[in-house]
Amino acid sequence: MITCRSLTKVFGPRAREALALLERGESRAAAQAATGCTIAVRGVDFEVARGELFVIMGLSGSGKSTLLRMLNRLVEPTRGSVLIDGQDVTAMGERELRELRGRRVSMVFQHFALLPHRTVLENVAYPLRLHGSPNQRERAQWALAEVGLGDWGDAYPGELSGGMRQRVGLARALATEADVMLMDEPFSALDPLIRRQVQDLLIGLQAELRKTIVFVTHDLNEAMRLGDRIMMLRDGAVVQCASGSEILASPADEYVADFVADVDRSRVLTAADVMREARITASPGEAPELVLRRLEEAEANGIYVLDQERRIVGVARDDVLAQAIRAGRRELSSELLVDDYATTDPSRPLVELCQLVGRHSVPLAVIDEAGRLLGVVPRAAVLSALAAPEREPSYA
Repeated sequence: MITCRSLTKVFGPRAREALALLERGESRAAAQAATGCTIAVRGVDFEVARGELFVIMGLSGSGKSTLLRMLNRLVEPTRGSVLIDGQDVTAMGERELRELRGRRVSMVFQHFALLPHRTVLENVAYPLRLHGSPNQRERAQWALAEVGLGDWGDAYPGELSGGMRQRVGLARALATEADVMLMDEPFSALDPLIRRQVQDLLIGLQAELRKTIVFVTHDLNEAMRLGDRIMMLRDGAVVQCASGSEILASPADEYVADFVADVDRSRVLTAADVMREARITASPGEAPELVLRRLEEAEANGIYVLDQERRIVGVARDDVLAQAIRAGRRELSSELLVDDYATTDPSRPLVELCQLVGRHSVPLAVIDEAGRLLGVVPRAAVLSALAAPEREPSYA
């Protein structure tokens, strides 16, 4: 876990004066004008859970990269503390700090920073060599295989595309076996198609390895796609920290609302974000006339029939139930059920649900890995989630 308290960075020789002005209630702009200092980050508190992909985002000059670099003290904090797994990074001596950067916290930069005269394999193994790690070649080969470059170890960086070079940078971070990865706009220099492919790679690696990742970006769609939570900065201070769907649903202020106005909601929101509790369900063995009456009261055409574990047995449709009642059937049995439904997992984005909702007598079913019904997605819920209100931009 990463815990940050009151993290502040002021650049300039009169940093103490600038901090004193802030403490007296002066604005950031006034404190900077009075002292000539740059207040890059001010009073930031946050925690990152083990295995979380935590995104820091904001416009240029918001302080996000400075904040990231304070986590491993590439930038020295002016005030505040950073704890990684309970150890105070801000109190570490040089030796402990080198150990932290070499073995426990790795970093991936926007620019690939590969050594052009060394092979891809040698570039990946380079941090291991610096710290005398065992099994350097094996670890480097494993990391290259993880990022899909297992056959490129003997190539040189100049022979690779931009996307491939960024994969090498990612492999270099993985090879150290660091528990924490700091990523400073690592994909911003890539073309959109390549960028999405490398994002997919990171999502897959995170699902497999569960690293603790702090990821900086200025791209909201990227933040929404990757982040378990997103912390938005403005002028060095935290504006909002929440999940992507929470930020879309309840922006903290006009700044955040303007920021998210143009986000592609269809690729950010998921089935879990819009699902509702199933209003009515039935169980095998119930009387058809009671189930049909329930459908009539709910003004529905079909009802999910669930077993004792809430797994879907089938759908009881109104027309089939009416025929069964006329035929004197007294129990809801399997031959009265139809497969007139579709299912999805909770993480599926809305863009993939549009072709599934509204095509059956029951809403789209959201199920877990064991096939249990978690909720349903009515067509209206999808349309409502995608219909973001239009906003006039605010420049205040």
